[in-house]
Amino acid sequence: MNKTVRSEFLGPEKARNWACARGLNSAVSTRIDHPLRSAAADDRSRVATYLASLAVRVLIEEAELTPKPALVDERGPGAHTDLSLTLMKSSAHCLRPSFELMALASFRQIPSQALRGELGVIGRWAERSMLLTTGGLNTHRGAIWTLGLLVSAAAMGANSPEAVAYRARQLACLSDGSARKQPSNGSRVIQRYQVSGARGEAQAGFPHVITVGLPILHRSRQEGASETQGRLDALLAIMAGLDDTCLLHRGGLAALNTAKTGAAAVLGAGGTATVQGWELLQRLDRDLLALNASPGGSADLLAATLFVDFMAHSPLTET
Repeated sequence: MNKTVRSEFLGPEKARNWACARGLNSAVSTRIDHPLRSAAADDRSRVATYLASLAVRVLIEEAELTPKPALVDERGPGAHTDLSLTLMKSSAHCLRPSFELMALASFRQIPSQALRGELGVIGRWAERSMLLTTGGLNTHRGAIWTLGLLVSAAAMGANSPEAVAYRARQLACLSDGSARKQPSNGSRVIQRYQVSGARGEAQAGFPHVITVGLPILHRSRQEGASETQGRLDALLAIMAGLDDTCLLHRGGLAALNTAKTGAAAVLGAGGTATVQGWELLQRLDRDLLALNASPGGSADLLAATLFVDFMAHSPLTET
């Protein structure tokens, strides 16, 4: 099944053929229909390659981060008994062509209804690629939405984390008229518990990335924590404040409250770089496993935090 959706980079010519073969609208096809004949085309290809690679990289590094509470990592599947680290990596790799197409479509554009529609088409193809690769399992649906917006925003020319989040917010606030209104676990949770969900987070400019995850990551590094500890602290900070729809879906308010309280306790003890904080992290892991619940939405926002962190340290002007 993995051979059906090829994970390697789609160059501009392959991307053009992909668009035509799968019936993407003419605007997408037109934008990626020209061979590399100019510096601008070279720039577009280079930017798309970089951003797609970065999106895949942060998904893999988020999955490999260990130990995450009740999430798939190098120890095992966490609360997701049907998943594995190998499957998460395969899923991330299969999304590379989709992220690249999003970047190609968005290169030096401004947010518009037409662009939002194009990205929606590519995003839905990304979901189908994911499901083909995973045998129907939802590994990265939320990440496709979150990282797709950030990739597109960065391709428009935004470089700083704040600018990328702002452009992504503008895109997220536009409607996708061609999307079918189908109920999902996320939409049902949003309606039942009156929370904002992934769409609301994006439409607010990713506050749990820009004002929570990223500052904690930077502070942990400055205080001498290891990169693993800094990333775990960033994840816990996001968990402590986010109304995570994955937790609500799998374990209701009990799971959400357990995650928020436990994450805050770890940070209150000084974070994962302290002995007490590390012990409290292990307790939080056990508590969430007992509830069969995991903070999947928080994990997506950690990947987003890593994406904008990499962008800040290696902006496109240097790529």
